[in-house]
Amino acid sequence: MNPWETRVAILDDGRLVELLVEREQAVVGNIYKGVVENVVPGLDAAFVDCGMERNVFLHVADALPVDPIKSRDGKLPRISEVLHQGQEIILQVTKGPIESKGARATARVSLPGRYVVLIRDGHGTVGISKKLEDEEERQRLRELAHRLKPKGWGMIVRTRAQGAGRGEIESDIRFLMRTWRTIEQRARQSKAPALLYEDLSLVFEILRDVVDQRVRQLVVDDKPTYDRVLRLLSHMAPELSDRLELYQGDEPIFVKYGIERELDRALRPRVWLPKGGHITIEETEALTTI
Repeated sequence: MNPWETRVAILDDGRLVELLVEREQAVVGNIYKGVVENVVPGLDAAFVDCGMERNVFLHVADALPVDPIKSRDGKLPRISEVLHQGQEIILQVTKGPIESKGARATARVSLPGRYVVLIRDGHGTVGISKKLEDEEERQRLRELAHRLKPKGWGMIVRTRAQGAGRGEIESDIRFLMRTWRTIEQRARQSKAPALLYEDLSLVFEILRDVVDQRVRQLVVDDKPTYDRVLRLLSHMAPELSDRLELYQGDEPIFVKYGIERELDRALRPRVWLPKGGHITIEETEALTTI
């Protein structure tokens, strides 16, 4: 395994059902304190130094504290009316760099949690996931969100909030607001360009989006990651903390749980099917044949 690679395996009754791999550190979702380096009226945009290899692209529509699509007239000011060279600004990356192009960002920060996403857009609007189809449940969550939503923040209620009680959603919001206060504190103490908040890595995305009461055990083989997962669980889902285990065995964790064997079998050109047949997968220069 690549020493800079993170792998997460999801098992169901001991069988591998999903494998997720993170080979490099992503920047999408990260929050930076940047300094405007160039304002380009012809593009209605600015380029902001956030300490990355290339400056971040910020369109005027993304530089505004309020989404212009949701405003009354939807008209955009000129970029020179919003930003000036040397100005410091807090940005969140929305699209990573591609080849010679730098990342793209927005000034409207969003913080995803277990049940809700908080959006600092000034509107204070509430949205409900479209995947929640039960109208009665949608109405319950909408009313709850309006009561709990922090002032100055918009909120999107996620699909997994279905059936969640007031206490669970309230705890999620408190955790996100603590995160935001930490970001603000770092912004006051840091000189631009600076990274203020690093979005959740693959491990923590799984923790936020997949782990729930149905998960019987969480096994981590890296002590720093184990400590961070334990801290996050204590805020997000303290009732699951006792299901977390630090693996300290002599053999690699993927060998211990038979995952390497299943991966080796799955990656062979000939894949045997449960009823005795098989398929052959061959990768050629032009296409992959099955």
